[in-house]
This record gives sequence, structure tokens and C-alpha cells, in this order.
Amino acid sequence: MRFVQTIEFTTTRIDEITALDARWRESTAGKRTATEMRITKDRDRPNTYVWMIEFPSEDAAARNNDLPETAEIAEKMAKLCDGEPIFRNLDLLEQRTL
Repeated sequence: MRFVQTIEFTTTRIDEITALDARWRESTAGKRTATEMRITKDRDRPNTYVWMIEFPSEDAAARNNDLPETAEIAEKMAKLCDGEPIFRNLDLLEQRTL
């Protein structure tokens, strides 16, 4: 079953977080298991973002989480956030194109 992790966070330093993400994508090319990512900004809450990252399975997400590069970006990203990021781990039951 496909698996989606969301990360909700607040920051005034989104450009720095985006740069971290670009470095993570470069450094994990060929070994990461994430297959898709959506980056969103909340229109109703200033400086609030939600990232949705899709994986083939929960096991694939766990392998991705175990990459040293993932631990590094998570640590650096947390320092750039205003408060703790909120993680949600979701089983993707259905996906539709409308």
C-alpha cells in the first residue's frame, strides 16, 4: 500500500529550507525511496507550509528515513522552523484524477 507522510511547519526562513531540500534531493539521488512530493503554503496561516511526500510503502518510507542525509536535513530543518514540525503518517487508500 502506498504511504504518504505530511510535514506541517511554520517558518519565516522558507528559502533556507528550500535550499536544504535541494541539497537533500541531490545527495540522495539514486538511493531515496520517495517518489513524489507536493509543497504547499497555507493561505490562511502566515508562514505555514505542508509538504506531502509519497512512498511506494511504509517500509520504503522507513528506509528513506534511515538515510543519513534524511536525518541531517530533518535536524537542520527543525532549527529553521518556528516550533516543532508536525508529522503525519498516512496509508494512501485511493488516489483519483478529477
